[in-house]
Amino acid sequence: MSTKSSGAGPRWLAPHEERAWRAYRRMVVAVQARTVQDLADHGLSEPDYEVLSTLSERPGNASTLREQAAKMEWSRSRLSRHATRMEARGLLRRAPDPADGRGCFLILTPQGLETLEGVAPAHLASVRRHFVDRLDPEDLAALERIAAKLDGAECGAAAP
Repeated sequence: MSTKSSGAGPRWLAPHEERAWRAYRRMVVAVQARTVQDLADHGLSEPDYEVLSTLSERPGNASTLREQAAKMEWSRSRLSRHATRMEARGLLRRAPDPADGRGCFLILTPQGLETLEGVAPAHLASVRRHFVDRLDPEDLAALERIAAKLDGAECGAAAP
C-alpha cells in the first residue's frame, strides 16, 4: 500500500519503491519455487541440500549444529528436528561437541555425500535454467552489489 501518511504513522512506500519491492518478492518466490521443485524431484528439500552442501565444504565434512543453524538463520531446535529426520535417512550423523555440552556436530555420512554428488549436477542445472542463464553479466554484477548492501543489514536500521 502506498498511501501517504503524515506524522508518526507508518512511512509508506512511494510507488517506485513498492514496485521494486513487489518485483523483488515475485522474483525470489518464482526462482525459489522452481529450484525447490527440481530438488524435490530428486528426493531432497532445500534445507536438506543446504545442510549437505555446507557439510561437504567443511573440514572433516562436519559442522556444529550451532554454526549450521546460524548459517541457515534457523533456531537450533528447528535444525535439530530437521537433522533428526536427515539422520533417519542416513544422510548425516551426530557426534557430541566437547566444547558445548548441549550441542553436537553434524557429520556428513558416505550416503549423504553420495546423495549430494548425485543431486548436485541437477541442482546446478536448475540454478542455471531458472536464474543464471536468464541474466547477462551486468545483471549478475548488479545483483551481487545489491546483495552485498542487504546482506547482514540490521532490521530496523535506517539506510545510509
